[in-house]
Formats: sequence, structure tokens, C-alpha cells
Amino acid sequence: MSVLLLLAAAAAEALPANGYVPPKVAAPPPRFPPVVAGAAFTDCRDCPEMVVIAPGTFVMGSSAQERKALGVLAMFDRMEEPRHRVTIGYRFAVARYSVTFDEWDACVADGGCNGYRPDDAGWGRGRRPVINVNFADAQGYVAWLSKRTGQRYRLLSEAEWEYAGRGGTETWYPFGNFIDATKANYGNHHDRTTPVGSYPPNGFGLHDMTANVAQWVQDCHHDDYVGAPTDGSAWLSGPCTLRNVRGGGWSLSGWSVRVAQRIGDPPGARNDHLGFRVARDMPQD
Repeated sequence: MSVLLLLAAAAAEALPANGYVPPKVAAPPPRFPPVVAGAAFTDCRDCPEMVVIAPGTFVMGSSAQERKALGVLAMFDRMEEPRHRVTIGYRFAVARYSVTFDEWDACVADGGCNGYRPDDAGWGRGRRPVINVNFADAQGYVAWLSKRTGQRYRLLSEAEWEYAGRGGTETWYPFGNFIDATKANYGNHHDRTTPVGSYPPNGFGLHDMTANVAQWVQDCHHDDYVGAPTDGSAWLSGPCTLRNVRGGGWSLSGWSVRVAQRIGDPPGARNDHLGFRVARDMPQD
């Protein structure tokens, strides 16, 4: 028998009895979170829910009119000046809520977060924002989350925080130029934190950017904005004896939970006002 006849016979034997050859099925494409602005996703069961934030430009800082109208203490005037334009030329994702006790406790249960179990002040854990965490604690959580998911999680830069906090607005708060107890947990109205998502979101779908718990960001604290980055990156020059905290907390007065309000805290500070929110790098076009 010729070689050609042998090959034909072998091919015929390999066919199913009915002669049907099923088409090859391509391997499914790798799964990535959607990258359109406003899309939400989670990378694992115990991971924070993330919201995709589009690139954009905003004016960072506050005006003298804003500070005077709200009775801002003079010591903060310099901290919020000079106002400057920041362009964030990349998409990134921001947690819809501050990190919760549930999410923190999942990290500890998985062997992360240095096994540290923060005190909840007797208010309960669950969906309340984690408190009593310092800057290093927050870094431990994002390190665990990055390892768990294979994605780069991190703290927000101060500029990213303010851009996300404003939610597309130019007003003093994400919801206008005035605040009341229906919009945020501030002014000691509840004498404690409230579960995340208890108040309406801002224009980007993010909750509690104003009040409830203050949030660690990546930047070293500077007394003003002279020389601040204008591209959304974290400002890491200087001695870094203080780290920036944004958003204010549950007992603070209205002027101190504005989007532009900023202050530096010792990185080792742990108290019932301090929590954090995470960011995640996203694929770019």
C-alpha cells in the first residue's frame, strides 16, 4: 500500500463514525474587570468593591471665599493653597467604600495584616469602616490584597483622593456648598461610625468620601501646595514625619469634612477616626 493510502486510512479511522468533526473551540479570553468609567468589580469574594474612575482635570485646593464662608480656622488657609490644576491622565479604580471590618478580618484570617485585630470601640465590626489602623497597617492590607489578587492595590495619592472625592463637582462638598446630617456622618450626630453606604454616593458612585472616618493617603504631609505634583502622583519628598489624611471623621464639624480639607497625622497614629480606602491600577488604552 502506498504512503498516501496509509495516511488516508489513518485519517479515516480518526474520524467519528458519522464523519462529523467538531470545530476547535478557542480558549476563553482572560477575564479583566471592565474599564469603562463607573464600572464596578471585585477581584475576589472578600475584596473591596471597586469603581473605575476616568481620567480628568480638576482644580485642587480651596478658595478664600469657601474658607471664610465656613469659618475655617486660619491655620488651614495655607494648607489648602495655592489652588492648582491637576490632570490625571490615566484611569484607576477606587473602592466604593472605606475598608470595612469584614474586609480587614478576612485579611487577618488569611494570614495577612500582621495578624493585627483592631479594636472596634464597642460599636461592632461587620460593615462598619475599620478604625484604629495606622499608616503601616493600611500598607499591610494593600500588600495582602495585591498578593491575593495578583493586581496592584495601593493607597490613593492625595490628588487622586480629592479628584475622586469631588465626584465631578467644583463645590465645597460632593453634594453642594452646604452639609447636613442627611448627607454625611459628621458633627457627632451618631457618636460613632455608621456602616459604610449609609449615605448617598457622590457623582462617581463613591460613598463616605466626606466624614465617617478619615482616610490615610500615600503622600507625605506638606504645609502648603507649593511644588505639589500636578499629574496625580503622590508627593513623597520631604521628611515624611506626617502622612496626609483626608475626609474627616464622625465627630468633626462641617468645615473640617470638606473635600479640600487636609491635615497630616503621625504615621503611627491609631484612633477611632482613622481608616482608609484603597485604589487599584487599571489597564490603559
